[in-house]
Amino acid sequence: MRISLKLWLRLRREPWRRAAYTAYRQWKRDKMEAKRFEFEGIGPESTVFDVGGFEGNWAQEIFDRYGATVHVFEPHPTFAKALEQRFANNPKIIVHAFALGSEAGELHLSDDGDASSAVNDVTNAVSGEVRAVSDFMAAFETDTIDLMKINIEGGEYDLLPALSTCDQLKRFGIIQVQFHQFRETDDALRDSVRAQLVKSHTQAWCYHFVWEEWHRTQA
Repeated sequence: MRISLKLWLRLRREPWRRAAYTAYRQWKRDKMEAKRFEFEGIGPESTVFDVGGFEGNWAQEIFDRYGATVHVFEPHPTFAKALEQRFANNPKIIVHAFALGSEAGELHLSDDGDASSAVNDVTNAVSGEVRAVSDFMAAFETDTIDLMKINIEGGEYDLLPALSTCDQLKRFGIIQVQFHQFRETDDALRDSVRAQLVKSHTQAWCYHFVWEEWHRTQA
């Protein structure tokens, strides 16, 4: 697979990105995108979290395949409104127009499609709500969340440690997460989060800074 001159120059300037690029190439060769929708033990009685819903395609696919109840979390006001309209007639896909994080507050989000982020510095931004995941989970009545997908453009480095701190990670059967690499130090951040995950979950598969999946080992 050949790479563009622009990418070659970027990898020369930032060699720490090479591992992620190599993992992405392997992801494509292995045709892993379909794997992101294949789960054992998920069915009509299952509860699923889609954290970072964007346009709702993942949530729709999970509902279509398994009939599960899907809670979609999306703080970007434009995307959240579109999700509410899309799923207005489906009571099993519930839209939450806020993010989950370590503490309540406000996010300043870029307006950049599926790469909208509260981590990158941006000049043009919209505001979105974030709620403390400890409070949300304390009030959430379903004991077990069978599956959680996380794609929140760097917010995973805040959310997953917060779930660990409030002792809620063990409520999630399967965690599928995309870690993001914006800077060289994100390798250490990812390692620290994975060190918390391994206390309650086992890695099922992993493509470095692309996607990885963890399965619960203790109730």
